Amino acid sequence: MKALVFDGTLKLLDVPLPVRWPGTSLVKVNLAGICNTDLEITRGYMDYHGILGHELLGTVIESDSAILSGKRVTTEINIPCKTCDLCKQGLLKHCRNIKTVGISDYPGVFAEYAVLPDENLHVIPESVSSLKAVFTEPLAAAAQVFESVELSPDQRVCLIGDGKLGLLISMALSAKKIEHRLVGKHSQRIGLLGSSSGALFLSIDEAESYDRHFDIVIEATGNSSGLAQALRLVRPQGKIVLKSTYQGIPSFDVTSVVVREIELIGSRCGPFDKAISMLEEGTVDPTTLIENIFHIDESLKAFEAAKKSLKVIIRMD
Repeated sequence: MKALVFDGTLKLLDVPLPVRWPGTSLVKVNLAGICNTDLEITRGYMDYHGILGHELLGTVIESDSAILSGKRVTTEINIPCKTCDLCKQGLLKHCRNIKTVGISDYPGVFAEYAVLPDENLHVIPESVSSLKAVFTEPLAAAAQVFESVELSPDQRVCLIGDGKLGLLISMALSAKKIEHRLVGKHSQRIGLLGSSSGALFLSIDEAESYDRHFDIVIEATGNSSGLAQALRLVRPQGKIVLKSTYQGIPSFDVTSVVVREIELIGSRCGPFDKAISMLEEGTVDPTTLIENIFHIDESLKAFEAAKKSLKVIIRMD
């Protein structure tokens, strides 16, 4: 089968068809989305070598599960050992021996087929289009902000970053009727959020007048400079929710965090059931973010496009 493999360089290769084992399903990949984490892996993040990709819409073609067989599915990306002390405490996505699809110690979905744990798979309702469904994983990550911090309409909320994840977070906030300021570099992208958006766009320069103003700042720039900007915008005793991952270790003003009693909150993967519900209810339409769809034969070109685009999708058919 064809697969996009990173081994220090990005290559489209022919590799053996994966063989499933009990508790897993063989999935024919239909669509797979490129996210910032994939791009960061090619720059050295996580030191991962193997098949990339973790945003999936596929069809189960072989499984022991009658519930999954023949169904369109997406996948959660974390595969815990369930035996370590953290797993036994219920912290499964923080497992000491965790494997992560297409990111750490487990093959990804930029391939024609993938073998995935049954318990990670979620069936997509028939009413949800495949193009919407491929956004389930990043939309779940966006929805995790509601699990990470209490949000209410009366709070002053700022979201920094108008890239792929930032715009999905903005959509999720609007779906929950949370008005917010969206700080970014591309004012035209506000139009991608729909007429019911609760976002008001601020340029980076305009945001400077909001010094220590916001109760909650969500940082989703994908850039280490975003944290410094978040520190400038959050009020004393406010909260910063961190959504970005990237290669390298950022530097920031720790003294400000201590003196102003700012709470930093890491926020990672999120609830798939809530993401699927938003897609099914139609409160979020992420397909407006798609700029290009490439066949897997053009996957190297797709990665180059993803470096300067919003959402790029790889299709297998």
